[in-house]
Amino acid sequence: MAAAAARAAAPPPLAAALLLLLTIAAMMLPAAEAHVEVGAYNKTCPQAEDIVLKEMTAILAKSPNLAGPVLRLFSVDCLIGGCEGSILLDSIASNTAEKDSPLNQGVGGYQVVDAIKAKLEAACPGVVSCADTLALAARDSVRLTKGPFIPLPTGRRDGNRSVAADVAPNSPPPGATIADIIALFANKFNLTAKDLAVLSGAHTIGRARCSTVSPRLYNFGGRNGASDPTLDGNYTATLRGQCKPGDNTTLVDLDPPTPTTFDTDYYTLVAGNRGLLSTDAALLLDPATSAYVAAQANATSSDQFFADFAASFVAMSRLGVLTHQKGEIRQVCSKVNPPAPASTNAAGAAAGRSYHAAGLALITTLGVALLM
Repeated sequence: MAAAAARAAAPPPLAAALLLLLTIAAMMLPAAEAHVEVGAYNKTCPQAEDIVLKEMTAILAKSPNLAGPVLRLFSVDCLIGGCEGSILLDSIASNTAEKDSPLNQGVGGYQVVDAIKAKLEAACPGVVSCADTLALAARDSVRLTKGPFIPLPTGRRDGNRSVAADVAPNSPPPGATIADIIALFANKFNLTAKDLAVLSGAHTIGRARCSTVSPRLYNFGGRNGASDPTLDGNYTATLRGQCKPGDNTTLVDLDPPTPTTFDTDYYTLVAGNRGLLSTDAALLLDPATSAYVAAQANATSSDQFFADFAASFVAMSRLGVLTHQKGEIRQVCSKVNPPAPASTNAAGAAAGRSYHAAGLALITTLGVALLM
């Protein structure tokens, strides 16, 4: 009885052979497009995330104010062409890169990524991308300033296109309203108004140049000497003491009470009309973003903001990623890899064709056998 049942349960010989054929055929086909995933380097460079954390810990111990620039650098990279490290590339004679766009003149933190990448290359040559180096450094900028730990998907590869002209179309235009910014987030990045309000919370750390805030202090609405009436009067006076007319270099804290701590104080400032940037103040002009600001300004703990920030940060980190055979793993983050020798490319192509041909031959042989 048991033997009969086993025979009944077993697939017919032809079906079993067809299943085997399909399995082998699937193995011979090109691999499906990969996706970023948490722990992507667990086998190829298991110490990668520990190296980044160790280096970031040492860097921020010496220069706490670098946390904000690294976090901003990552967001700029993601929102211009995707999280593929293009912001890190230097300009060359024939091309002006993203980092040299006038809109990115205040962006910094490049030296942090270069230092960490050098450590990763020493430990695991050619394994960890510059895009992931930046992403992990930004993640740890949050963690090391008392923010949440964010389990971050990795496995990004590096892009080799970095063009300054790409920056403006992916940035809010001059005079953009909060509705324009929300539409940009939705249409270009598939991010919501809540994501905008949450990610703006990154302004709880970092600083901005006086040139960024001066129009709100001295030339609001194009009127010489006029200040933004929506900015708290006492705060306006304080900022005028820090930023004199024509000062383009002085840096002022985005969150003066706790400039190097990742917390909800930013929302308290914005709710009290003390958001430094015009985009901060604009959050009060939309029902959804204004409601989020009010909720966090009145929150008794940072738990909800931390959970929201982790989710929005991961969503942003997935924008435009390159994986599998797309992109490359740069040896140096500021320049694309040199072309591989022609002989190497030819050998690799020949090996690929040989493997593919052998696979097709095996499939054909099995197919013919099944028909006999």
